Amino acid sequence: MTTARRMAIIGFIAFVAALAGVFVGRLLVDAPRQSETELHALLHRELTLSDAQEARLRTIEARFAGRREALEVEMRASNIRLARAIEAEHGYGPRVTEAIDETHEVMGELQKETLRHLFAMRSVLDARQAAMFDKVVVKALTADAR
Repeated sequence: MTTARRMAIIGFIAFVAALAGVFVGRLLVDAPRQSETELHALLHRELTLSDAQEARLRTIEARFAGRREALEVEMRASNIRLARAIEAEHGYGPRVTEAIDETHEVMGELQKETLRHLFAMRSVLDARQAAMFDKVVVKALTADAR
């Protein structure tokens, strides 16, 4: 096998690995937010919120939407850095390891922000509403375990 052919094969494998990294990242970031949808449906249709509660929730949701978008942009950038590291190293080297750690850090921050958002929404609810909210959150977080 010639050197040029070997380099072409390595380049192709690196390209496929980079695409796989981006694909996995997109699945994590762009995954449907079923639990979020269920929570919002509960909040807006089933809890009989007061006008004051609705107004507070709109403010909380708007603030979170901006923060979530910023973290999703960071996640996409992190995936690009991971793809470039894979392309450069052609294996599980120090740049790939660093890029993976960075991706996990951004994912963790998104999860923390999401939980802060949930608790902020919960703080607007009365005791009966909060109990219903808690059941939906627990159900969403344990759905895969059932």
